[in-house]
Amino acid sequence: MAEPVPLIGRPSAHRCQAEVEVTHGVGLHARPSVAFTRLAKSFPCTVEVALDGSGDWLNGKSIVKIIGARIRRGTKMRIRAEGARAQEAVAALSELVRRNFDEDRKPGRADGRPV
Repeated sequence: MAEPVPLIGRPSAHRCQAEVEVTHGVGLHARPSVAFTRLAKSFPCTVEVALDGSGDWLNGKSIVKIIGARIRRGTKMRIRAEGARAQEAVAALSELVRRNFDEDRKPGRADGRPV
């Protein structure tokens, strides 16, 4: 699982890409897809996703594209972004995938006490 790598491009463009493996038990079903696209939309750059070495890039901010891709456990996702805060976006999205979309966390307060 590589760290975000700046891509060579136009001097004024901020571009970054990373690859991460989906380890979530059932892949990107509805909740993880919503979490991914919601986080992607929070950044002012374009976000795209390619799967298992495919040359086809999907809009990472589109819930329809992400759910429609039927991303399963073991899939290698390439995440790339271009524009303002691109490196931050790729790092945050990669980390979300690594954390299994935070679905392993039990409900409760940040300090660990029950709600």
